[in-house]
Amino acid sequence: MPVSDSTPLTPEQRKAAARLLAAHTRPLDDLALLFARHGHQLALVGGPVRDVFLRRRPGDIDLTTDASPEQVLKITADWADASWTVGIEFGTIGLRKGDSKLEITTYRSERYREGSRKPDVRYEKTLEGDLGRRDFTVNAMAARLPAGDLVDPFGGLRDLRDKVLRTPGRPEDSFTDDPLRILRAARFAAQLGFEPTVGVRDAMTQFAGRLAIVSAERIRDELTKLMFAPAPVAGIALLVDTGVAEQVLPEIPRLRLEVDEHYRHKDVYQHSLTVLEQAIALEERYDLTGDLVLRLAALLHDIGKPKTRSRLPGGRVAFHHHEAVGATMARTRLKQLRFPSSVVDDVSSLVGLHLRFHGYGSGEWTDSAVRRYVRDAGPLLTRLHALTRADCTTRDKAKAARLARSYDGLENRIAELGTREELASLRPDLDGHEIMGILGVPPGRIVGDALKHLLDLRIEHGPLDREKAIQELVRWAEAEGLTVVADDGKEPPTA
Repeated sequence: MPVSDSTPLTPEQRKAAARLLAAHTRPLDDLALLFARHGHQLALVGGPVRDVFLRRRPGDIDLTTDASPEQVLKITADWADASWTVGIEFGTIGLRKGDSKLEITTYRSERYREGSRKPDVRYEKTLEGDLGRRDFTVNAMAARLPAGDLVDPFGGLRDLRDKVLRTPGRPEDSFTDDPLRILRAARFAAQLGFEPTVGVRDAMTQFAGRLAIVSAERIRDELTKLMFAPAPVAGIALLVDTGVAEQVLPEIPRLRLEVDEHYRHKDVYQHSLTVLEQAIALEERYDLTGDLVLRLAALLHDIGKPKTRSRLPGGRVAFHHHEAVGATMARTRLKQLRFPSSVVDDVSSLVGLHLRFHGYGSGEWTDSAVRRYVRDAGPLLTRLHALTRADCTTRDKAKAARLARSYDGLENRIAELGTREELASLRPDLDGHEIMGILGVPPGRIVGDALKHLLDLRIEHGPLDREKAIQELVRWAEAEGLTVVADDGKEPPTA
């Protein structure tokens, strides 16, 4: 393999790198010596090596070896507390030793056949050959064990210093071999703040269509990691700028609505990215740190605007009911990406609710309005607080302060009313069994309608005592033309 791009290190620098790596690999010395006694090599590889030099705590322990998977199982049989072979067809064996989990993969390269969702795996003979098939140079470094000697044939340490994303070989070949690397480029931009080279960006655009052969689950996992990153906006922007977003989240680039003398409105795409940034900044305030639902809702909250844009007199623009349209679109997209149903439900609900605060105007919040807001938000109330605040991106400081004060007022009203009533669990003052007994009816639509009526009363007037609730139920039933006959044979109370 070519080594001309390797990072030039002085002997002192190389020793320092070895000491730094050895400090993290020392717990693996026994395993490395075990492999050596069997005549095989072992090296820490990829992300863990990168993270050591970034002074980040390494995550998964990824190792590579010239031993075959079957040999790995034999060598580690008495060393590991447990092993698993889920990834053996790709050359990977999983092991557990005490509280540590690690994966050992045989030197390999892989390539996707045209139209195939699974790669063909070919074993390599050398560590350098294995590193050459890695996604980016910063992940194509290894530390030989047990000494901790750095192996960096493609200049990963140099690119790490320069915060550059470069592929070990031609990016066209890399993205052809594994199209998911296109999304990883955006993820690393979001996680590490790295900038792809021009060649990498061009190849992302050229081969974006190759993502069609990648399963929705793998795409979802990469997008989830991107959204959990410290700066997901950088990753999203890279996907949009390179045209990759059209393949995985086409609703986002479509937010770049044309603005001209006929359509005067703010840039919905940039607004959405700002809302995402502001939502992340609010996570700590609301104890929502790293909340996937909030971040997805912030990104997707306005995706219904392109479909609902209409021009009003005077050049103004309206997006009537874009929250309802957007909720449906968010549900469809997230289901296609195989997100868990709970995430799909919560994100689409937040998108549908994100304008609810503005629907009440700027006047004083009545008790009934507060109850209805809390009831509609349900368990998503805290996230709705964060999303609604994040959705204020106006540059008018006076308007921003006015909106903030207004929402402060709403949160205070919720807190005040919550001390007097169980706002978190609003329910009718009679349950279904009581309604059936009082009205003398079996389970069915009537009971459901009665529960809804009583809940509306609860929201409008607050808690009712039992006698008052029964009176209201009977009054409602008689207005509906029902004959009220209690099942205990007693006459129901009169209204």
